Amino acid sequence: MTETVGDKPLWDRPAAELAAGIREKSFSATEVAQAFLTRAEETNPHVNALVDIRPDEVLTQAAEADAAVAAGGDLPPLLGVPVSIKINTSQRGFASSHGVAAWAGAVAQGDAACVAALREAGATLLGRSNSPAFAVRWFTSNDLHGKTLNPWHPGHTPGGSSGGAAAAVAAGMTPIAQGNDIGGSVRFPAYCCGAVGLRPTVGLISGVEPRGAEEFDSPLSFQTMAVHGPLGWTVDDVRLGLHAMVTPDLDDPVGLPVRPPLGTPGRVKVALVRDAGVVKAQPAVNAALDDAARWLTEAGHEVEEVELPELGEAARLWSLLLYQELKTMMTEIEMFGDDAVRDSLASSFRAAAQIWGEQPSLTDYIRGYARRGTLIGRLQRYLGQDRVVLTPVAAEVPFEQDADLAGDSRMAELLAAQWPMQAVPVLGLPAISVPTGLRDGLPSGVQLIGGRFTEDLLLHVASDIEARAPRGRPSFAWAQPDPGQGL
Repeated sequence: MTETVGDKPLWDRPAAELAAGIREKSFSATEVAQAFLTRAEETNPHVNALVDIRPDEVLTQAAEADAAVAAGGDLPPLLGVPVSIKINTSQRGFASSHGVAAWAGAVAQGDAACVAALREAGATLLGRSNSPAFAVRWFTSNDLHGKTLNPWHPGHTPGGSSGGAAAAVAAGMTPIAQGNDIGGSVRFPAYCCGAVGLRPTVGLISGVEPRGAEEFDSPLSFQTMAVHGPLGWTVDDVRLGLHAMVTPDLDDPVGLPVRPPLGTPGRVKVALVRDAGVVKAQPAVNAALDDAARWLTEAGHEVEEVELPELGEAARLWSLLLYQELKTMMTEIEMFGDDAVRDSLASSFRAAAQIWGEQPSLTDYIRGYARRGTLIGRLQRYLGQDRVVLTPVAAEVPFEQDADLAGDSRMAELLAAQWPMQAVPVLGLPAISVPTGLRDGLPSGVQLIGGRFTEDLLLHVASDIEARAPRGRPSFAWAQPDPGQGL
C-alpha cells in the first residue's frame, strides 16, 4: 500500500487532490482509504472523534470506486474521498443513536437525503462522528460513546454539537465531514479545532430522513433554522463537500425544487462587526478579527468597521424561539438523556430567562417570529450579492471543557459569547468559520456571513483569509497512551 505520494501523506491532502489522483490513477481509492484508516488508528484513540469505523466496509467501498475508475466513463466528483457522518444523521446500517444509550440499536434502514447525496457523489463513508446527546451542547460527550477531546488541547472543548466531525478533520481522519447546525454546531467546532465549517442557506441541503423512518414532527425552529453542512480542513474541501451535498428536495418543508446558483464572486465589501451590542470580545478574538481584516484589505477587498445591532437582536431571539420549543421536548430528554445534557439545558433555560423572563408568553413567541421576518429583510437588503459581514465565531477563545456545567453564571457568559453562532440560524443566512492560526496553542478564527445563496462569495473571501493564515496540524504532544476510547 502507498500511503505517501510525494512530500505529503495521502491523509494530509485536500479532497480535490485526492479525487483527481484517484481519477488519474496516481493512486487508488483503496490506498486512500487505507491511509485514512491508518491515520484514524493512530489518532482516534487520543480524541474519540469517530465512534463506529468498520474497516472492511470502508475498503469495500474503496474497491468499488477503483472498479468504477477501471471501467472508465464519467466519474462522480468525490469518488473515493473519505467523509464521516454524524451520529444524529441516518446512514443505512448504522445506528442513529443521537448519543443516547437507549437508542444504540436504532439502526437506520436508509440514508438521510444529504448522506444519499454524498454517496451519489462517490464519497467513501468512513465512520460516524461523535456529538453530545440530542446534539444540544457546545461540548461533545455522551453516556453511549464517551467524551471527544480537542486535538490541540484536551482541556478545551472540540466544540459541539459536531465536535467529533471537527476533531476528526483536524486530526486527519477524514478531509470532509458532514455536520448539522442550529446554533453553531458546524461553525463553532470548526473554530475550536482549527478547521473550516460552512453553514449553508436554509433549504439548500436537505436532511430529510429516509422513507419508512419513524416520523418526527419537527418544531418550527428546527424547520427554519437547522441545516446540514460540510466541515473540511481547507476551504476547497468545504466547497467540494457543499456542491456534493446540495439536494433539491420538496419533502423538506423549506427545501427548494431546483439547484440554485451559489453566487458568483466579484468585488466584495466587508463589514467588520465586533460585538453587535451583546458582549465585548476577548483580546485574542479581536486580534483574529484584526488579522482577517488586514488580510482581506491586502487581497483588494473594501473593509469597513460598522455597527450592526440587528445581529445582536437576532441572537437574543434565538434563545426565545429555540428554547421555548426545546422545552416541549424535555419529557423525552429527561427520560433518555444523560445528566450532562439535562443539566446543561436547565442552566441554558435559566440564562435565557435573564433576557425573556421565566415564562415567555405565546405573544412573545409570535412577536418573536414576526420580528425575525423584519430582521431577515433588513439584513438581506444590506448584504445584497456583494457584501459579507466579518464577525467573531465566538466572543471567547474555545471554551474550557464542560464549561456549560460550571454553574449558571458561566452559562450566561457562554450564551452571550455565542451571539455570532445564534444570530445566523435565526436569519437563515449562510456563514463560514475559517481559521486564522494559533494563539497560545489554541486555534483562532473568524466568521463570514453572506446573503442568501451567496455561498460561493463566502468561500471566495474565506480563501483569501486561508491563503494568508498560518496553518498546521495538531501534534498530539499532550497525548498519553490509549485512554480506552476510540475505534
